[in-house]
Amino acid sequence: MIGIIGAMEEEVEQIVAAMEVTREETKASMTFKAGKLSGKDAVIVVSGIGKVNAGICTQILVDDFNVDCVINTGIAGSLNTAIDIGDIVISSDVLHHDMDATSFGYPVGQVPRMDTLAFPADERLIQLAQEACKRVIPEVGTHVGRVVSGDQFISDKGVKERIIANFQGFCTEMEGAAIAQTAYLNKVPFVILRAISDKADDSASVDYPTFEKQAIENGVKLIKELAANI
Repeated sequence: MIGIIGAMEEEVEQIVAAMEVTREETKASMTFKAGKLSGKDAVIVVSGIGKVNAGICTQILVDDFNVDCVINTGIAGSLNTAIDIGDIVISSDVLHHDMDATSFGYPVGQVPRMDTLAFPADERLIQLAQEACKRVIPEVGTHVGRVVSGDQFISDKGVKERIIANFQGFCTEMEGAAIAQTAYLNKVPFVILRAISDKADDSASVDYPTFEKQAIENGVKLIKELAANI
């Protein structure tokens, strides 16, 4: 069973439309839709925005649906000048950019008493996602790198530059690290897939609504192709 999480309805509605849904369950105010996607058993859910929602959602997928892997689809802000609006970022690893326990000797970003700074994505899922991008959106730039998450919409150049300096991330968003941490603790393979909707700087509030639709369409094509090959 493939577990697919999107933070917003807009990010998953086209994927749901392509599914043969045979079962729906609501838990923690989230509706889980299970059935067939691209011929594979899958369950898709809108988690809601932010890391708490995303972590709860991932645990339900593990406990109630016994998923074999978790894929997070959605949009994000670019942190790398080589990554343009509309491009796809596939996570190599994921961390919390807003976690700071440096007073206790931890590196910025590391959750205290965890054995890792960043949560590594599954190598096979990364490879399959790269191959899927080449097949269905070859015109779009594809990048494998670090995804960073925090409970903030980044639209300030200074904040962006600080996050880049600390973490060398490829993109920033608001759910991936919670999904990654939950999957890591449960030993479930995961990958975060993000289509770039803005540059996470002073132009973000203008770029985001303009390019959100394009970014989502790229993400939907990728998810459908990836599911078919898992």
